[in-house]
Amino acid sequence: MSSNPTDAPNGPHVSRREFDALFETVRTWGRWAPEGRGAWNRVTADHVRRAAALVRSGTVVPMARPWDTTPGPDNGRPALHYMSDLGDVVAPEPSAHKDFIGADYHGKAVSHLDALSHIAYRGRFYGGGTARELVGAAGTRFGDVAALGSLVTRGVLLDLPAASGTTWLEPGQAVHAADILAAETALGVETGEGDAVLLRTGRFRRRRELGAWDLDAASAGLHVEAMPLLAERGIALLGSDGDSDVRPSPVEGLHSPVHTLAIAAMGVPLLDNLDLEALSAACAEAGRYAFLLLVAPLNVPGGTGSPVNPIAVL
Repeated sequence: MSSNPTDAPNGPHVSRREFDALFETVRTWGRWAPEGRGAWNRVTADHVRRAAALVRSGTVVPMARPWDTTPGPDNGRPALHYMSDLGDVVAPEPSAHKDFIGADYHGKAVSHLDALSHIAYRGRFYGGGTARELVGAAGTRFGDVAALGSLVTRGVLLDLPAASGTTWLEPGQAVHAADILAAETALGVETGEGDAVLLRTGRFRRRRELGAWDLDAASAGLHVEAMPLLAERGIALLGSDGDSDVRPSPVEGLHSPVHTLAIAAMGVPLLDNLDLEALSAACAEAGRYAFLLLVAPLNVPGGTGSPVNPIAVL
């Protein structure tokens, strides 16, 4: 890395040469079949049974944001919701009321899952397939969300504000490997093989108290320096109340370097824009930060991801 992490909140600066070396360090191409499920292949029936054993109180915590139809600094492409039947179309009894929803969900507003076809680096998807050959008007022929299916595994909340005694991380603040290790120590949890790691920065606490802001300009998230640690731990899924990337990006000429390392190098799908405030409170009350996690995206053949409402059960 080119400078000390304290030189800038999102630092240190990383050159493309350094980033490409890091990409090769964490790359797992050719490790699993089917390749389109990537690191979700790590999760076995034993992982599911061990995760189910974490359920004690039966507390259920959903993590999806409300369907957001209001334009704002962090919602440039608002979701759609309108009534398609007000109960006056079909025979009068019983009246039927119908509505339509739609979303351009990749962005900063909708809670969603990124499949492996969402990100290509230097024109290639995870595993080496050429994006231009695999993606067309009908969708993608590799790494679609339908190939992922559902995931049940152990979830780990890395509640960084709780671990550091702050209310939230400020936009633009980078999270390093040392911060992850310190959070694990403070929270009494350690990430492991097949886990889903959820990173709370306190985004929605800050948003509720101070208002929305442009997350493309500044958001707290992981520095690429933290990714080798997560690769060594063998995680299956990475999520955040942002999109996992610190912004501005510390990598020269690359706007989403953590997306690139996680999806295109490691085969790790991402969960973006989770509201982790209720989960933070539930974990604090329970005194533990590991739980059963269920992720069930929509079955969209050819889709690069899906809106999703992950569920934690403590």
